[in-house]
Formats: sequence, structure tokens, C-alpha cells
Amino acid sequence: MEASKSSSAEVILEEWNGSSSTKLSRTATITASPSLSIQRSGRRLHHVWRRVLQAFVPEGFPNSVTPDYVPFQVWDSLQGLSTYIRTMLSTQALLSAIGVGEKSATVIGATFQWFLRDLTGMLGGILFTFYQGSNLDSNAKMWRLIADLMNDLGMLMDLVSPLFPSAFVFVVCLGSLSRSFTGVAGGATRAALTQHFALQSNAADISAKEGSQETLATMIGMALGMLLARITMGHALAIWFSFLSLTLFHIYANYKAVRCLVLTSLNPERSSILLQHFLETGQVLSPEKVSRMEHVLPVWTTSWSSKSAKQIHMQVHLGVRVSSLNHSELMDLLHSAGSHYKKDKNKCVHLESQSWMDKHYEVFIQKLWSSGWKTERLLSPSIVWKAKWICEPLDAKMD
Repeated sequence: MEASKSSSAEVILEEWNGSSSTKLSRTATITASPSLSIQRSGRRLHHVWRRVLQAFVPEGFPNSVTPDYVPFQVWDSLQGLSTYIRTMLSTQALLSAIGVGEKSATVIGATFQWFLRDLTGMLGGILFTFYQGSNLDSNAKMWRLIADLMNDLGMLMDLVSPLFPSAFVFVVCLGSLSRSFTGVAGGATRAALTQHFALQSNAADISAKEGSQETLATMIGMALGMLLARITMGHALAIWFSFLSLTLFHIYANYKAVRCLVLTSLNPERSSILLQHFLETGQVLSPEKVSRMEHVLPVWTTSWSSKSAKQIHMQVHLGVRVSSLNHSELMDLLHSAGSHYKKDKNKCVHLESQSWMDKHYEVFIQKLWSSGWKTERLLSPSIVWKAKWICEPLDAKMD
């Protein structure tokens, strides 16, 4: 608010709205000279719209979030809308399969089948967390996409369950197991992305507004889904055409959503791209350029490791179980390590790496930082296996 006082004792009070100094707008002017008068600025509809918008976008938007927030949220909302519409079709098929509306169906039978479905999902979520929970941060884009693909698979299982009455429980349990991966991976990666979007330590506000956006998409999707379920009821071809069309759109929207993300954290693939370019040119790529080069699908579905990217020297796997190596690999490892600890003058991988680190590491880190990369932490898969080297003399060892 701003107030000024003139020589005639006239007092003017201006009311402004906005959370950012560059986004303030005057909403009213109050004058006392000597009677009180209020003059509102702007159209009332505009003020109402701004108040409604505040329930769906973070405070200080757009300055309080990263530039990739808006495109990601648009595509994410569209894929969510598709999901909620398809949910009505798959749920209708699932309820029909467990006997809802059939006189021969029993309450205890339907309850038991639903219980097995939920139990399978709970156990699947625990197992997925056990095996992959600590690795979700390192590949947030990939796991975000996989989470929604697994959700598509789960919904497909629900839709086909009436076609296999004898294997109904097995099919719906598979669907529940697939969706359990979605719950764990989707929730974990969403938390990581929220931290990425937050420019003003406003992760909680972004998360709350994302909840409002999802609620709105849910309501619209449920309404459209019920309408579509009503129209296609009893027409198997129409149901499948609608479901498959929406699924294809859902996959496309998810791919576009993760492609919009410009993450500034370092993981193995982004680090490899940056290092290779730095070795060739002495310069560091921007996060925007790296985001267009990195892959969002699992490495086994792409040729990134063998074709798209050149190998810097040799492929390194962190945290590998030593006893899992074959004879030749183990001999090469022991020979290289022995050359390192014995200070062998022959050129070896360890000495080359150490020499490069001593000469270029500080410059590389500084250029990363100045280009907008976060250098505090490398998001790599968890390392559960470690090796302890014992060489002659016995006190020369390394953990």
C-alpha cells in the first residue's frame, strides 16, 4: 500500500495486489478529503479471475518457478485427464467382471477378489521400493515416464479381465501389481521434480497448487469418463477404440511432458554428455542443450550406450559385485590395480584418469557451476557393494 498527504490534508491510499514487485496491479484508490470515497481500479471480472488463478498457480508465478514448469504442467494435466477418462471404462469392466449387477454374485466373493487385488498392489509397492527406491532420483525423467506406462498396463489388465473369467483374479492382480509401481515411482519422482521447479524455496506451495490442478483435472475427467462410459455401454468395439485412442494420447502427452523438463542436476548420462563435450571442445553445454540430447527411456530400449554417445575411455560400472566378474575381467582389474599401487611407470587407466583430474577437474566444475548446473551432488544409483584392497606393504590399503 502507498499513502501520500498534501498540504490541504487530503489523504490518498492506494491498494495494490501482487506478490512480486514487477507484477503489482492497482486495485483501488481511497480518498479522504474530508469525506471518504473509494474508486476501484480495473474490471471486477479481472479481479475475480486473478483470485481463482491463485488457487492453481504458485505464489509469485511465473518468477517463482523454473521456465519448464508451465509446459510440463500443461502436458501433465492433459495426460492426467486422459487417465481419469479411461479409469471409468476400466472400472466399469472390472466391476462387471466381479459380478456387480449379477444375481448369482455374492458379496463375500466380490470382497475377497477385491482384497486379493489390493493386497497384491501393496506387496508390489514394497518390493519395488526395496529394489529401486534409492535409484529414482538419478533418473527422474525415465521413472516418471515408466510410472505412467505401468499405469496404462494396469488399466489394460482391468479392461481385459472380463475376457478371461477363469483367470480373472490372476489378471486383476497383475494390473494391481503394475499400478503399485506407478504409485511408488510417480510419487517419488514428483517430489524430485517439485524441488526442481521451486526457485524460491516454495516446494510446498508448488505441491499444493499441483494438487488443485490435479483435482480439477480429476473432476473434468470423471465427468467426461462417465459420459463416455454411458455412450459406449454394450458396444465392445467402441469401448476398445476409445480406450486405445486415449492410451496412445496418454503416452504421447507423457513423453512430451518429460521432454519439456530441463533438469540441472547431474546424473550418469548427463555427466557423460557434458564430459565428452568438454574433452572435445573445452566448453560445457547448457542444461537446455543437454536435455535435448539425453534419453528418457531405459537404456536397453535405446542405442545410447553403444551408438549415440562416444565412449570417453572405457565403460565404468559403479558398485559391481567383484565375485560376479568373469576370469579375464578379474585379471584385468587386479593387474590395473596392481599397477596403480606399485606406482608402475607404464601408462594405465588409473594414472591417465588421475592426471586428467589433477589438470582439468577444477576448471570443469567451475564451468559447470557458471552454466547453471548443480554441482553439489551426483545423482547416481546406490552403491551397495564395496571392495577393500590390501597390497604389499600391508599398511597400503584403500577402502
